[in-house]
Amino acid sequence: MPDPTTPQPPAKTTAAPLTLDIERVGDATVVRCHGKLVAGVNDILYSQVRQLMPETKRVVLDLTDLAHVDSTGLGTLVRIYVHSRSVGCSLELINLGPKVRQLLGMTNLLSVFTIVGEHNIKVG
Repeated sequence: MPDPTTPQPPAKTTAAPLTLDIERVGDATVVRCHGKLVAGVNDILYSQVRQLMPETKRVVLDLTDLAHVDSTGLGTLVRIYVHSRSVGCSLELINLGPKVRQLLGMTNLLSVFTIVGEHNIKVG
């Protein structure tokens, strides 16, 4: 049994699989996603974006640093899209990585979302 008076090394903390940076840019709120949008963390994104929608009419999800999306994460993106439509908010995706773009294409969701390219030019 360890001596309770002996200092213990700090517990190792693992980085959160998903982190968000939220910033107002002009008329939009940009949500930069970092990590993985997977089961267990998907509610983080949904709840944060949902809180933004009553106050902003344009939300941009920047997926530059999103390394992986599983089926639950994909469902979260659809859930955010449905909620945005119901409250009259524009939802746009920007900087899709090849894997995320492929996943949206395979599931026929690429045409559902508004995809924005460089200089806020809508593509697709």
